[in-house]
Amino acid sequence: MRCLVTGPHTATLTAVITEVGPGGPPDVGRRLGFSVYDGGKDKGHSDDHVGFSWNGVNLMPVDDAAPGEAPVGTCMAPAPYAPVTKGGYTVEHAELPPAPKS
Repeated sequence: MRCLVTGPHTATLTAVITEVGPGGPPDVGRRLGFSVYDGGKDKGHSDDHVGFSWNGVNLMPVDDAAPGEAPVGTCMAPAPYAPVTKGGYTVEHAELPPAPKS
């Protein structure tokens, strides 16, 4: 199961990893979250940012022990906090259709 949600200039994606390439991390079966902020282009550089749920940002403290990684829920990703240093992203937001009348 995966979830992609957009807003103006932003997008979040969560998905369960089903395949990893040779030499990749052992994340098959794990749900991860990824977010993007499309900052547009300004004078040849990007103001885009990304956020990701792995690598120490999605932690669950347990008593006095070192915190472990918390599970990622459906349609949940952290805010885009890390600047994109090469390349960039374009987010094309689409409004939801109106609710059915009934």
